[in-house]
Amino acid sequence: MAIRHRYSIGIHGGAGDRPASPAQAGRIRESLRTTLEEGGARLAAGATALDTVVHCTRLLEDDPLYNAGYGSVPNSAGRFELEACVMDGQPLKAGAVTYVEHIRNPVELARRIMEKTPHVMLAGRGADDFAAANGIATVSQAYFQEGWGKYGRADENGYGTVGAVARDCAGNLAAATSTGGQKGKRPGRVGDSPLVGAGTYADNAGGAVSCTGWGEDFIRTALAAYLGFLIARQGLEAHTAARIAIEYLVTKVNGNGGFVLVDKTGSIAAAQSSAYLHCGWIEHGAEPKTALCAPLRIARAED
Repeated sequence: MAIRHRYSIGIHGGAGDRPASPAQAGRIRESLRTTLEEGGARLAAGATALDTVVHCTRLLEDDPLYNAGYGSVPNSAGRFELEACVMDGQPLKAGAVTYVEHIRNPVELARRIMEKTPHVMLAGRGADDFAAANGIATVSQAYFQEGWGKYGRADENGYGTVGAVARDCAGNLAAATSTGGQKGKRPGRVGDSPLVGAGTYADNAGGAVSCTGWGEDFIRTALAAYLGFLIARQGLEAHTAARIAIEYLVTKVNGNGGFVLVDKTGSIAAAQSSAYLHCGWIEHGAEPKTALCAPLRIARAED
């Protein structure tokens, strides 16, 4: 089978500067591998890239290991505000949601916004009303509080945004990202995850990317769109584009975080400037691989 007809998928479970404990690291690796295997099986059976990234992101949202969905972190008022984005690289359609407090799986709501409205993003009360009218599962704040308390996560710094990128057997690309935001953030703060071109991007002419880390750094550099530009306009492959983009993030704003990327050929790259990036990938239908640090790391200046 020619490589161009094979699938690729990359996922991440967040970046940050506080490494996981040995017990947590084992759980994270197992979770990433299970998610990759499910995503790979779907792609091998002919599922679309969009269906697959939404499915894998939903699995990660339901796992309290991560700062998304069930495991989201509280803001400075003790409330949980969630965000997500999906993008389909073939039609350049996207959907996003921010400032929602009762949506179990924000990635599903983001997809529904993309498919059922002429808009890209809904926020707060408007997003909640749309969810209720479209059968999206809702939960109480107690659901997120319970997840935040699992595995002793209430003592952590709150990194753990999740995301997935994929190239399906037809050559189409998609990306999805979901997060509970920064721990202790000001109420109403919006990060990079739901912003097309900042934390999430997909274009069949270039690549699909999902970012994680300190959101303001990715917003100010429009890093996800910059990666797409490097591939689509500069003709770079995934690994070269990843190196240039992570160096740009550090050079311009001393940015803290990382990303996973799949290019139009199905090549996977992951890069970070933080101490860790929990990630995994299946490249061209090969065996799944997981890592607690990306293959490429560019050090930031000391704070």
